Parts: sequence; C-alpha cells; structure tokens
Amino acid sequence: MSHPAKIFSVEQIRRADQYTILHEPVLSIDLMERAAAASCKWIRDHYTVQHPFIIFCGTGNNGGDGLAIARLLLTAGYRVAVHVLGAEANATQDFLINKKRLLEQDDSAIKHLLTANDFPLLPPGSILIDALLGTGLSRAAEGLLAELIRSINAAGTTVIAIDIPSGLLADQHSNPTTAIIRATYTLSFQFPKRAFFFPENGGYVGEWKILDISLSPAFIEQEPSSTFFITEDFIKTLLHKRPKFSHKGSFGHALLVSGSYGKMGAAILATDACLRSGAGLLTVHTPVCGYEILQTTHPEAMAAVDSGEQHVRDEIQTDAFHAIGIGPGLGTHPDTQSAVRYLLANCTKPVVIDADALNSISLQKEEAKTIPAHAILTPHLKEFARLAGQTANDFSRHEQQLAFSQKYQVYLVLKGAHTCITTPEGEAYFNTSGNPGMAKGGSGDVLTGILTSLLAQGYPQKETCLLGVFLHGLAGDLAKQYLGETSMLAGDLIRYLPQAFISLQEN
Repeated sequence: MSHPAKIFSVEQIRRADQYTILHEPVLSIDLMERAAAASCKWIRDHYTVQHPFIIFCGTGNNGGDGLAIARLLLTAGYRVAVHVLGAEANATQDFLINKKRLLEQDDSAIKHLLTANDFPLLPPGSILIDALLGTGLSRAAEGLLAELIRSINAAGTTVIAIDIPSGLLADQHSNPTTAIIRATYTLSFQFPKRAFFFPENGGYVGEWKILDISLSPAFIEQEPSSTFFITEDFIKTLLHKRPKFSHKGSFGHALLVSGSYGKMGAAILATDACLRSGAGLLTVHTPVCGYEILQTTHPEAMAAVDSGEQHVRDEIQTDAFHAIGIGPGLGTHPDTQSAVRYLLANCTKPVVIDADALNSISLQKEEAKTIPAHAILTPHLKEFARLAGQTANDFSRHEQQLAFSQKYQVYLVLKGAHTCITTPEGEAYFNTSGNPGMAKGGSGDVLTGILTSLLAQGYPQKETCLLGVFLHGLAGDLAKQYLGETSMLAGDLIRYLPQAFISLQEN
C-alpha cells in the first residue's frame, strides 16, 4: 500500500527547504517569492480589491513572506498597509531584500511598531495578515509582541495567518494562557503542521489551507515519516473493484453483536451501514427484544437471537464469520460484560470493538490484555480516556494513543474532527473528510457498520480503517451539501454513503 501525504516536523520542513534550494537549485529569496505568490493567489481568489489589508510582519523569514505578499497585492491594485514589529538588528537577509523591493515600489509602505502607541487602528472589514513569527518559534510570545497579538485578536475581523498562527507551536503543546494569534484562515506552505489536527488548537488555526510551493519531490519521497494525513486521491487507490462473476459469498459474511432494550437504534444504524458498505452477508446477534425490530427494518440481514430478553448474555461463536463488529447499543450489564469477555478471548477473526464493548473493557482494566491482536478499536475521546486514562493535553493524548496501539498491537481509531488512526507499527493517520454536522448520536454506530463490512470483504485492517473513516466523513460532507450541519442525522450518513462510494469510484 502506498502512503498518503506525509506530515513533517518543523525541522524536516526546514530540511526540505534547504534540499530544494541546493538541488533544484533555487535561491532562498526566490523560494520565498513562490510562497508569497501562492499566498497572494489564494487571497485574490477570495477577496476583491475593495477589501483593505493590514499586514503585520516580524523581521524573520515569515516577515519576509509578509513583505513580498504586500508588494504583490499592491501590484494587483489592493490597498495595503504594512507594519513591522520592532527594530531590524537581527533581521534575516531575505527579509531585508523584500523590504528593499517593497520600498522601491512604495517608499511609504512600511511603518514600524516600536511601542504599543504605534499600533494602528484595525477598522471592521479590514483583512489582517499575520506574518509575525512563522514556525521558528521556540518560546512563548512576550512583551510588545504579545501585546500586538492580543490587539489583533481583539479586532474582531478576519485574520489570515501565513504558514502558522504566530505564537502557536507546531510540534508540541502550546500554553493557552500565552498570546497566540486566533486566525480565521491559516495558509500553510506545502505541508500541514501536526498542531493543526488537534482540537485544542482549532480556535487558533481556523480553516487551514495547504499551498504548494514546489518543494523537492525527491526529498519528500525519501524523507521518512510516521505521521500522515489522508487525501481523497490516496483513498481512491484503496477501493477494490467488484469482479463481474462475483456472488454474495465473494464479499464475506459479517457478524454484528449489538443492541439492548432501549438501544436498538444503534444496532439498526450499524446494520444499515454494514449492508450499504458492500458486505455479501450479514448476521446480527441481538437480544430477544430486538428480533422483530431487526427483521422488520432490515429483511436483508439475518438475525441470531440471544437467550437474553433485554441484553446480550450468551457465549457467541464466531468461527463461521469473516469479520465481527461488537458494541453498538450493547449496554454494560454484567452478563453482557461476560459475553464481551468471552467473544474477545475466543475470537480468531478480524474484529471491530466499539461503544459499550469498549466500556465493558474499561470497567475491568485487566480485560485490555484480552483484546485480540490487530483488532480495530473505535473510541470517542471520553471512551478512550476511560480505556487508557486522562492526559494533560491533546499532544500527550496522541502519544498515549500511539503507545496504546503498539502495546496491545491494535488499530485505534480515535474519533473526532480529524479522526486519528494509529497502528501497531507506530504510524498515525489523520483524516481530512467530515464536518461538525456529524457530531450527533449514532454517527459512531454507522462507522462501526462500515468498518465491519470492509473487514468482511477482505480489506486488511489498516486499509479498512483508512477507507472506512474517509468514507464515513465523505458521506457526511455530501449530506451537508443538501441538509446543512444543524439538521443532519446519523441516518443521513447512510443515505449518502452510496454517493460517497460512487464519487471514489469515478475516474
């Protein structure tokens, strides 16, 4: 399997810049011009010349980007004011070159901010561009810089951060009590930063865009990384074609263990999603109270009825199936906990463990040792905290997730805005499909159904996770186009799942 797009550390990005400069070859000032041109194109695509721009620059290379953007916007007919923070004693060479170029075009374009009294008025409707710090930050912003950042944040107008919001650390947790730009948009050069994928930074990064500045493909290919983000082009390479002479046995027999009194909705959502994702056969093991509901709503599925009236309690045999999904709507009755424990201890088939099956494991910490190797676990944030313990911040939780996957040799799908998949080999994959409309009860049950179906069809566990998570989010994005985020329901994800498959199969 080829890899999706890599996420590099700040140091790796710096090496990519240097490799490109040496081997293309290209001057560093010309590489900066590429970055400015890409930024300017994005700005021109989104804002007309009627919008006034105020650009804040530091004296490093991020500030040099800002000066070059100012020059290009002025050339295109935009109204631009440029403010440089502090003295230039330690300015970079490329900053100074771009300052000279801008002053040659307009000798009054730059104003210097030496005290807080120099800060400009930031009228409503103006577009502020943050080119103060970039990725070179090694400590929290302080003094006049911190005052300026807080002034920009207080303006209540659109802020565009160049490469990364000033004050935000790319590769580690940022102290939220420090001054950090709260951007509306972040224009990131060539790669997203790891910080962009964590909830704690959403209020700083805003909506991020990747701008291609043609860094060396050879370097990107050869430079190792264990962290990736999933793209649609990559996912299209994973989807299997269905042979002409296929039959129902060609696409596996899935088993879903789900449902309890009052929670049959979760079982029905998982069942529907499993069927819509292409499994050839599906059996649903459910308590007696779910039998009529299941047979009425889903005649395509077979029912295996537990001896329990309101909850699952039997020792379930799994040898006849190609993949098992367990958890949606199960509840955590002690009988059910015993049934979960038995199934996990004796299952030799690929398995997806979700919801109450995870909660049953969490209630007995030693039960984590019984999770089958290469199982797929799909917790949301609270379920993962119950399973693995609380952490101080998103970065430490990510490290905890990686460690958990490696310790127990499992695929862990931590659900969220950028669902993160970690593998037994220590890799991490961040998803890029989906939207806040999916933050509704039942969405996780739909994902369990999708993953169980793909496993039954013979997709390896890692491909199942990558494809299933992206499809789940893509169905949500398609639903959003027609229903919006507020009114979207978990069942709507299933309604748009066929279109999600079709869109990946096109071309």
